[in-house]
Amino acid sequence: MARVNHKKVRQLLNQERSSITDKQFFVSRILAGHFADIAAAQSKRYGYNRRVNVRIVWEPRNGEAACTDNSLIWINAATPLVKAKKSRQARYEVVCGLFAHELGHEFCEERSKAAGGDLSAMLDALFEALNGSTAEGSGVTGAVAESGTPASGCGGTRSMKRSRTALLAKPKDDENEAEAPNPDDAAEASAAGGDAAPISAAGNGACFADASKAPDKPLEVTEKEGGRIPLMQTDHVSTPNRGALEYDNDYQGAGYDASARDIEALLNRMAEERLEVKRTSQLNDLAQSISYGDIHEGVKITVHRIASVSHTLRDRYDEASPPLLSISKQLQRSITRQLQDQRRGGRQTGLYMGRRLDVHALPRDDGRVFSKMRLPNDTPELAIGLLLDESGSMGCGSRATYARATAIILYDFCQSLHIPVMVYGHSTDDGVALYSYAEFDSIDQLDRYRMMDISARGSNRDGAALRFVTEQLAKRSEDIRLLILVSDGQPADAGYYGTAAEEDLRGIKAEYRRKGICFVAAAIGDDKDNMERIYGDAFLDISDLHTLPVTLTNVVKRFIRT
Repeated sequence: MARVNHKKVRQLLNQERSSITDKQFFVSRILAGHFADIAAAQSKRYGYNRRVNVRIVWEPRNGEAACTDNSLIWINAATPLVKAKKSRQARYEVVCGLFAHELGHEFCEERSKAAGGDLSAMLDALFEALNGSTAEGSGVTGAVAESGTPASGCGGTRSMKRSRTALLAKPKDDENEAEAPNPDDAAEASAAGGDAAPISAAGNGACFADASKAPDKPLEVTEKEGGRIPLMQTDHVSTPNRGALEYDNDYQGAGYDASARDIEALLNRMAEERLEVKRTSQLNDLAQSISYGDIHEGVKITVHRIASVSHTLRDRYDEASPPLLSISKQLQRSITRQLQDQRRGGRQTGLYMGRRLDVHALPRDDGRVFSKMRLPNDTPELAIGLLLDESGSMGCGSRATYARATAIILYDFCQSLHIPVMVYGHSTDDGVALYSYAEFDSIDQLDRYRMMDISARGSNRDGAALRFVTEQLAKRSEDIRLLILVSDGQPADAGYYGTAAEEDLRGIKAEYRRKGICFVAAAIGDDKDNMERIYGDAFLDISDLHTLPVTLTNVVKRFIRT
């Protein structure tokens, strides 16, 4: 039924991914959030009740590789230690190793408090010994990358011939890695020669990690772990009498083989977010190109869309949606069989009346003993637009809450039946404010979470919002294009109210009806008489807010049967 252009979305994603440079990849909030999520999972696993932030910068002139102050892990992705690797995957693995090492310091700080010793200093001393005393070309435990340039890590600057990467990453053979051109190298070479100003952390977009940016599936960690030794009061620690430092020349890494999958997921998230930002810009350009009529002349139109969905919105959706999705599934079941029968055609049995008697059904005692032949019938294609009033009065009587529930149920219903659906809200904020919650072609598949932002806001200049959304619906090629409006009152904005505003709405409805748009205006407030006067035969009286989601979804079902 649907004509959602998934192929086009995939092409856009691939194009956007290919344009992401190393600098953009490493300093992105998404990658920092990815590591912050790992740190959070490990902190919980080992019982450390503290939040670790991650900041990744791109500073070619800074010799420091990584450090931590026991609350923030700082990593320089432009250090020679990282850039010496030929592929992005190998460079990512080096950054993983630096992160793992600094995270180890975080845990050592906590552990040393309990053990009574400076384990953090001991860990630095161990890496100093491993990296400073190892002969060129030998295999040190945890070693992955050769680097003849000085690098700096925890504890100050020191010469490092080996990286600390393999704490997490499995090493790759450099000769077998595909060469990955780095578009940033030319700029860095120029900066190294003194012709350009150094790149600062603030100038390249680096920031503290936001957990909402973490990929859906970060590094594989366990939720909790049993069998740990309980904390005990001790007076001292003991060491072997004849301990010695040994080298493991055959070490092949920790065996973590998901780095390529990690990069794939992270690049997809980055590409999706960049495309969403571009989409918001395109929607605003579109909003400015529409002729809204003299009554809206000079009114500012702004389209708002959340580019990056936070964990807060996801958590709210996960908490509120189960009973709503259950309603959606019930409504789907009531029509799925009918849709299948329409598409399949053939002999239909179990009818109460008809011209043909089904002899096989004669033993039945419910009277359903007739049958008939039906020709295959393609269900008319349908596209739906839902426009929600988000004026301040929607905060009364939980109206905004029921509007949000309606959007969630209707969206899930349409998505499950492959019906293209678009969800918008509108209010005023220094002009007309449009809120894009769901678009016909979803890029990141996260529109269901965006609908948790539906709320009561300012005033309502319905005509401009109605024309914008209806204009998008009119461009669809489906047989049936249905626009559902949910509002609790007549238009009310500065200079836009009363009979003149009502006439504007009636004119828009008549104009787009001639273009084949079907209207349903659900009135949920105290202005039902005024709403009926405006929308006439498209008016739908919702006296009980509890029935709003099911009523509107049943309206859609009637259009599916058309």
